[in-house]
Amino acid sequence: MTATSYSLVGDIGGTNARFALVREGEVQPQAIEVLPCSDYENLDAAIVDYLRRAGVEAVGQACLAVASPVQGTQVRMTNNHWRFDIEDVRQQFGWSAFKVINDFTAMALGVPHVPESHLVHVCGGPGDPRRPRLVMGPGTGLGVSGLVPIHNGWVPLMTEGGHVDYAPTDDLEMQVLQILRARFGRVSVERILCGQGLLNLYQAHAEIRGVAAPLDAPEKITAAAVDASDALAREALRHFCEILGRTAGNAVLTLGSLGGVYLCGGILPRFIEFFLESPFRNGFEDKGRMRPLLEFTPVYVVTEAYTGLLGAAEALGNPEV
Repeated sequence: MTATSYSLVGDIGGTNARFALVREGEVQPQAIEVLPCSDYENLDAAIVDYLRRAGVEAVGQACLAVASPVQGTQVRMTNNHWRFDIEDVRQQFGWSAFKVINDFTAMALGVPHVPESHLVHVCGGPGDPRRPRLVMGPGTGLGVSGLVPIHNGWVPLMTEGGHVDYAPTDDLEMQVLQILRARFGRVSVERILCGQGLLNLYQAHAEIRGVAAPLDAPEKITAAAVDASDALAREALRHFCEILGRTAGNAVLTLGSLGGVYLCGGILPRFIEFFLESPFRNGFEDKGRMRPLLEFTPVYVVTEAYTGLLGAAEALGNPEV
């Protein structure tokens, strides 16, 4: 491969670092490798090994999406040991440019490049392509971003929308709030709409019903709900989907994102059939006089595994990032 014709893109989480090469002016990642972060002392060592594996000595520029806040030039990964200075790394590799962006900003930027074959329609439509899009994803936390259309491109919104207040809508949800408030004090929607949040919700349902909660991990709850081997798990996961619908619907009204809702992350694709039959749609559309707006807004689950890499590639040439 000719080094000068490629840029490096990456999507770095707490456990794994995904790297790829993209040609100048393109977003389609090539030579994708997933490397365990624990195998490398720091970012630079992982990059050197990746470039060796890809068969290139150097690249001209780079953009990395990281699962941590990005302020100034110092980056401290939230869930792994890597620490680096953006300008130091740029100089070390001789890149003309090095962008580091939040992983959910990259997720949002990648959404317009996801092929239709990797979008599962949930409800609603046709929407208005001239309006903003909402990008939301339950995972380790609850990521929330948006895309505002401009001439020939998009401006991503960097938000902390996962930390808005959890807003109960009935007596059951008031009980859930009381239980979680006793544990956490203030209760954000992220206390429910993430992996650990599903466990919190399952345990709250058990307490309300006065029964045991034997499952101790979100993946166990999901599996038991999908195969209908545990009624409590099934009830909790259905409620999880409904609260996600309500939260997404609230965000649509706030952002005016009639361009569509794109649900990303690794959790929902694991139980997509269950999700499509869940109360998500009811929660999403149940907005009183605003129901027609929600019914008009299409909702998709994004099943593309490398949306973050697409977004990092988009960010390379996006002057708004």
